[in-house]
Amino acid sequence: MRLVMLDTETTGLLPKRGDRIIEIGAIEVVERVMRCGDDHVFHHYINPECNIRPEVVSIHGIDNAKVANKPVFREIAQDFLDFIDEATLVIHNTPFDLGFINNELRLSGFPSIDHMPVIDSLSLARKKHPNELNNLDALCDRYRINRNRRSLHGALIDAELLAEVYMCLTGGVSSQA
Repeated sequence: MRLVMLDTETTGLLPKRGDRIIEIGAIEVVERVMRCGDDHVFHHYINPECNIRPEVVSIHGIDNAKVANKPVFREIAQDFLDFIDEATLVIHNTPFDLGFINNELRLSGFPSIDHMPVIDSLSLARKKHPNELNNLDALCDRYRINRNRRSLHGALIDAELLAEVYMCLTGGVSSQA
């Protein structure tokens, strides 16, 4: 089974309010093995065509200057769709990321990806660990996944951590190929 671990960083919390994606990261996992290399990773910083508020920059460290010369979403949309084609997406808190992705696709003239199979790792974690904190940091700590290389949120590093968390949640440890 081909899985794609997916995460985004955004300008805020509400795409309906005009918040946009500023980073997208995805990593391929095949037969429970996290793949490395350019063909197995999708990562882009994205110019959101709007201002990034300072309080949001403190979460992920991505400011207006960092994305000023990056592509807008519509310029990477087809490559993104090609990368995730025929995969099952794994997203931590699916409604958030999928809401942003579908909004960007709509604004760019592409169809939504609502038809794709998606596994919400947050839902899995809540079932496995009810009444406990189940954000990505808490799950990394619970499963003793090293997150020292992560000082701020980042779509690619969070997708990598998600791959490790997902393997632990579903009964096996990932390795890289």
